Amino acid sequence: MSNRFASLENPFPSLSSSDAFAFYENARGRLPSAHFPAQSIHANNLGELADQFDVFVFDAFGVLNRGADAVPGAAQRVKALQELGKKTLVLTNGASFTPEKSQAKFDRLDMAFALEDIVPSRLAAIRALRAHTEVSTWGVITGFPLNEDELPVRFIALNEAPEAFDSVDGFLFLSAIGYRPEQLDDLRNSLKKKPRPLIVANPDVVAPQDGFFSLEPGFFSHSLADELNMAPEFHGKPFGSVFEIVQERIPQSVPPSRIAMMGDTLHTDILGAAAAGWRTVLVTDHGLFAGENVQHYIDQSGIVPDFIVPAI
Repeated sequence: MSNRFASLENPFPSLSSSDAFAFYENARGRLPSAHFPAQSIHANNLGELADQFDVFVFDAFGVLNRGADAVPGAAQRVKALQELGKKTLVLTNGASFTPEKSQAKFDRLDMAFALEDIVPSRLAAIRALRAHTEVSTWGVITGFPLNEDELPVRFIALNEAPEAFDSVDGFLFLSAIGYRPEQLDDLRNSLKKKPRPLIVANPDVVAPQDGFFSLEPGFFSHSLADELNMAPEFHGKPFGSVFEIVQERIPQSVPPSRIAMMGDTLHTDILGAAAAGWRTVLVTDHGLFAGENVQHYIDQSGIVPDFIVPAI
């Protein structure tokens, strides 16, 4: 049986920061709305902001890690905040991994997060799967091995059975690792023949890797939505379902104004957290806007973070 996800090489054209920003802006009608401050406050690092917050929620890619490597200084900053008694969580659109696998990754990067404080967007997608009682069998798109016990529904891993697109009752898009043009054609053609639910567990358009941006499920799903006039279900930043899960893990005594979201992307981390009522910190040196004029993108989008720091 052929495996169309076997290669980790990217067969699609790469996007620049400005390309990704323009793509997000084009999809803005599907994203939540929020209120923002008139202007951002610049700080050197999170240490200068520690007194203002009780809870720090970190994005992963572009903030804590870049590809498989830790962002310089990230482990030390996380530890310093924890030693101050701050609650630290990770909210990631990296839906490929379970919380347990994500915890193992952060342990390897010398970042100690409690298991319950790691929230990958797949948790929100799993809630959505359960809500679709009309779906008997899901087709899952992912480039990673998927054990039967990782999802609470009946599913077929389409990387192992590419001939099964037309036989499933709905699709779950977990990961675009190894995603091939022919796989996109299979999904497009199957949805054309028979519209079905498409749950997207990673709404990111791109993710920062070591020297390039990988294309993520949000890129392909928004493109299909435009082409087929369909409405995928997005469960991850900036959409509210994943922020609700994080909020459940924060003591009710903590007001939203004492919660800070650290992220590298305006349209996911900053927009989503602002819509949740949290305060926001844009991290600029290692993610989507590394080397870019960040203020230009803020002015163009109107998505204004409360704070801007070069690194955490």
